[in-house]
Amino acid sequence: MTANVHRLNLAHLCNEAVDGPMDESEKAAMTALVARKIEELFDVLRIDHRNDHNMRDTPSRVARMFVEETLRGRFTAPPKITEFENAERYDQLIVTGPIELRSTCAHHLMPIYGHAYIGVLPSVDGKIIGLSKYDRIVGHFAARLQIQEELVKQIGQYIVDKTAPRGLAVRISAVHMCKTHRGVMASHRSRMVNSAFYGAMAEDPNLKSEFLQECIALERGMPN
Repeated sequence: MTANVHRLNLAHLCNEAVDGPMDESEKAAMTALVARKIEELFDVLRIDHRNDHNMRDTPSRVARMFVEETLRGRFTAPPKITEFENAERYDQLIVTGPIELRSTCAHHLMPIYGHAYIGVLPSVDGKIIGLSKYDRIVGHFAARLQIQEELVKQIGQYIVDKTAPRGLAVRISAVHMCKTHRGVMASHRSRMVNSAFYGAMAEDPNLKSEFLQECIALERGMPN
């Protein structure tokens, strides 16, 4: 069982993918090993996971959560890009959002949650990708241990590499529970906002301003 796990390259950073998508037998082996390690952690913390009715199955539940949900972006292939012909040679800014974002802080293993916004300047001679794919791309790179400064660039660089737009912008606004549930115990209204710009979106201040104004308008339109 451990052989399937140990054949993986363990030198990857926490928000990098492993060497190729893992198959179901590898995921099962990893999940079983993680569950045993969580049992050891509970033993050190003097939590009786064997007899406490609330904790009896917690190690296996947490293990499945890490492998199949929290870190699934490291172990699965990136979403396939569905492309459509840019028949009308559309070349104006497209902004989509808010895109639900859920990730996990690499520093304290606490949730990060908020929204992403993506602005695209299509190439008139290129393709337009399916709108839902932006949501899937955000979800894929968020499903690993992250810091927001790197997440926004991973999302942006992947879209640039795969679709070659004239310009691209990515903005994330998120709450970090490592700040709201520990340390300074900040309000949930305390958010971190950052952006990444590529191509014409980085070079033209008017386009950058237009994107940010559209983000604000979309954010104001969200229900309270």
